[in-house]
Amino acid sequence: MNIRPLVALLLATLSGCALTVSNPRALQPIDGFVSLADDARVRVEPGYEAYGERVSAALPAAMAKVEAAHSLPFLYPPRVYVCGSEACFRRYVRTPRLSAAVIPDNRLILSPNLDGRESARLPGLLTHELAHLHLGQRIGHYHSTLPAWFHEGWASLTAEGGGAEYATDAQAHAAIRAGRRADLVVRDTPDRRHRADAFGLSIFEFYRQSMLLVGWLKAQDETRFRQLALALQANTDFEIAFWDVYGQSPATRLAGFYAGVPSEPGLNDNAPVQAAPAKP
Repeated sequence: MNIRPLVALLLATLSGCALTVSNPRALQPIDGFVSLADDARVRVEPGYEAYGERVSAALPAAMAKVEAAHSLPFLYPPRVYVCGSEACFRRYVRTPRLSAAVIPDNRLILSPNLDGRESARLPGLLTHELAHLHLGQRIGHYHSTLPAWFHEGWASLTAEGGGAEYATDAQAHAAIRAGRRADLVVRDTPDRRHRADAFGLSIFEFYRQSMLLVGWLKAQDETRFRQLALALQANTDFEIAFWDVYGQSPATRLAGFYAGVPSEPGLNDNAPVQAAPAKP
């Protein structure tokens, strides 16, 4: 059976497009920042130049990881906004308790947490958010045809666990055994993203489980995974790209991952991952 016409028909029933500059939130100007003297890519809240220097030092390695993982360069140099105060971060990032975010239109903002109690997380979270920004440069800030589990799993995998540090593989496996797992069949729509709470998961369980899913997919066949990555960056619908590359649905393909989850705690679970020294 040829699945592509069916997928195309489903796509035709979905209205809307990527959340890009047309979104009202993208119209909010970013002001009050100054360019770092030695790195115009980094813009800092005045008085927090030392924090900006830390970001600038971490930026080359983070960008290199993202470009290697995505097999493509950034379309244009990323711009990173560094907030040294809570008031600054809250002005632009509306989701509470985040330490970094990419907001419309592809603007990466770091919170003071990464210069304070979560300073050890800076390289990982910078890489995670740059992965989102890199993809956003090509397909828009958020594209509803690319499921949230793949968005976050790919970014966390690229960042070597950045963003998923507060859950271990063993905890992700325990959630799966308890029936709390990402639904690989349900599709996002422009006004409905299926994130952690949609599956009964904490945000860190969701990130960790998503990272394990994407990591398993890549480990099974790196050549095909690269083909999928390039197709997605060419703005091909996720379902169509997946069928083209693997010849089966994501749920069918990734059933192998779930089948490999140990049935009992401690059996083949990875050792606990040391989390950052502070709670998010």
